[in-house]
Amino acid sequence: MDVAALVGTQETSNSRAGTAKKKLADDFTNFLTLLTKQLQFQDPLDPLDSNEFTQQLVSFTQVEQSVQQNKNLEGIISQIQSQNMSNAVGYLGKEITIGTNKAGITEGEVKWEYVLGTTANDMKITIKDKNGKIVHDTAAADKTSGRHEFKWTPPEGTKSGDIFSLEITAKMGESSVKAGIYSKGIVDSIETYKGEILLSSNGILTSPRHVIAVK
Repeated sequence: MDVAALVGTQETSNSRAGTAKKKLADDFTNFLTLLTKQLQFQDPLDPLDSNEFTQQLVSFTQVEQSVQQNKNLEGIISQIQSQNMSNAVGYLGKEITIGTNKAGITEGEVKWEYVLGTTANDMKITIKDKNGKIVHDTAAADKTSGRHEFKWTPPEGTKSGDIFSLEITAKMGESSVKAGIYSKGIVDSIETYKGEILLSSNGILTSPRHVIAVK
């Protein structure tokens, strides 16, 4: 399954803050061990500079505060992601329209919607696979202005997870006709990818932010 529109690459659960906090604790333990040894074997006539130790302790404290802030931020992000997942559940079973020319195989067919700004007297539809290779082209499609559905049945042997893209070239005389292409389907599941909530519809994954219509 392809990701049609994806934004965000947040780290998930085994967080950086947790790793940093463990490393900081190990470093602080080593620092105290070295400090104890230095105090134990210092020259009484030339004692170690206490200001230096104080500065190092202050530095550790500042780093610890930063790590804690990051941990709190990760907690907030986790809560937001949980809320986003709850909101996304409302899409299950509903038909959504996405502004992309990509579509997967659903019940043996690949389906798109397209909108023509004006009626065309010459139009060509081209379907390409994920590698950009043309797998089908036709001029047999509705050329009138407005919204239309286009379906294509891929040849035998096509994998169920394959993704295809649709391209339209339309003209009225010598003038180009603007064509918008959309992917439309029922949301059958919700998934997460690098912290991003994604909807599975029409054989592709997309963020709810890219949904332009819901029924």
